[in-house]
Amino acid sequence: MKPILEVNGLTKQLGNFQLKDVSFSLTEGCITGFIGVNGAGKTTTIKLLLGLIQKDAGEIHFFGENVQSKEREFKSRLGIVLDEGYFYEGLTLLEMKNIVAAAYSHWDNSLFNRNIERFGLSLNQKIETLSKGMRMKYAIALAISHHADLLIMDEPASGLDPQVRMELRDILLEYVADGKSVFLSSHITSDLDKVADTIILIDNGQIVFSEEKDILLDQHGLVKGDTKELNDQTRNLFLTLQETEYGFSGLTKDKASVRQQMNNTLIERPSIEDIMLSYIGR
Repeated sequence: MKPILEVNGLTKQLGNFQLKDVSFSLTEGCITGFIGVNGAGKTTTIKLLLGLIQKDAGEIHFFGENVQSKEREFKSRLGIVLDEGYFYEGLTLLEMKNIVAAAYSHWDNSLFNRNIERFGLSLNQKIETLSKGMRMKYAIALAISHHADLLIMDEPASGLDPQVRMELRDILLEYVADGKSVFLSSHITSDLDKVADTIILIDNGQIVFSEEKDILLDQHGLVKGDTKELNDQTRNLFLTLQETEYGFSGLTKDKASVRQQMNNTLIERPSIEDIMLSYIGR
């Protein structure tokens, strides 16, 4: 599969915070989860991708073209869903749509209307009356109704109930089935366990890893056992280790050595959250 977006050496100084040499790529037809704790640099990275703030250094290429030289074309092929929404609260859904649609040369009104019907929304309803879940669905309807190749989402599931988050996962899986891509920033890593193809972890303004989700989960193991199994040599097999009077648990990236050197342990498949917290907590 070909890369749809390539980021190289992205750098930005914002007060005491610095985004440092951020590089990664997004593949077409994939959902990429962008994870990290609050303040790690997720939103700053997205604002730089969207041109909402200016980078200090680095390059961004979209389908091989530098986005600075073709900024209008780049933005016309993006769908954007931000946590805040940025809608005019007093407008109806139809009035807000008319403002947004004017910015896109490939706006598909019939597709928009189908999405509105599918999501159970009313075009005559005012935005200020929408619940959090309805607001998110409306934002997605706007974002994908001009046949965007890449959907960029910043914490879209924040504050949503489990039912709406499940609907969101179904929407995203259907969207990428057509060869399109999603870049999803989220701190709700349990959702990414279910839908993401690739995971990128950022911490303190730097990329820690960028890896296919299944490879990432297969590489790591959540190990539990008696503290008698621990010594100076075996402790070095763990990224993080917690010990209590009842035993230990830890995350390893070397399951083969754990099996060889620690006979009486249980190795479980970790979650994305287990892996994230182990890397940023070291």
